[in-house]
Amino acid sequence: MTLKLFYTSLKHPISMNYSVIIIDDEQPARDIIRSYLSRHVDFELIAECSNGFEGLKLIHEHKPDLIFLDIQMPKITGFEMLELLDHFPAIIFSTAFDEYAIKAFDMSAVDYLLKPYSQIRFDQAVKRALSKLTEQSIDREQMSKLVETKYLDSEKLNRIVVKTGFKIKVIPIDQIEYFEADDDYVIVYTPEGRFLKQQTMKYLVANLDSKEFIRVHRSFIVSINQIVQIEPYEKDSKVLMLKNGKKIKVSKSGLKSLKEALGL
Repeated sequence: MTLKLFYTSLKHPISMNYSVIIIDDEQPARDIIRSYLSRHVDFELIAECSNGFEGLKLIHEHKPDLIFLDIQMPKITGFEMLELLDHFPAIIFSTAFDEYAIKAFDMSAVDYLLKPYSQIRFDQAVKRALSKLTEQSIDREQMSKLVETKYLDSEKLNRIVVKTGFKIKVIPIDQIEYFEADDDYVIVYTPEGRFLKQQTMKYLVANLDSKEFIRVHRSFIVSINQIVQIEPYEKDSKVLMLKNGKKIKVSKSGLKSLKEALGL
């Protein structure tokens, strides 16, 4: 784990520079960003780290104006870290993913840098960030939707990352019993307990494997492996009995989808 804090801002308390944090697991990549950024007097590097766990902590503590963020990192990915943020800075991705994967979120991030990149390309990204920060034109709503970007069409969710207090928990998808909608959040139910996550049911339906999870109601997505039986409930209604004893309401459309999934 690499974590560096820079306290230059303490020496210049009147400085109007925009604060920056670098989050990248590769030391050479961080070195390049630090070197390139040193030529931009409007930005001040306050910290850097090598993984999303530390990145989340630094963003929470320092609330930077801009972050340089890698996507593929150990422990949690850049996208998973973004899912847990309460404060959204401007984001410039610094990634080895090629362009086809980045176009999906190009409109949400300030910019992206495809490794390896030159000082000139870096300067273009920083200039764009400066313009948006100066004009206060960072679209926070659009930025928050970035975390719901499905950046690889062939890839389904294999884990869910949640925040419990100051801790981060990674839940393998096969440990999840069901999801329940809760306004702008979902409740994730596991044998260890329930966890709240800012996510939409629409995103989960699009990104969960349909062979493993089925939306049986507008408020519920259930693991097919957890279903014990389907029972009558009031007039023309059904409920699912799960292995944990929980009963889940089933809508008419949900029942149709469930029967198709189970081959009934």
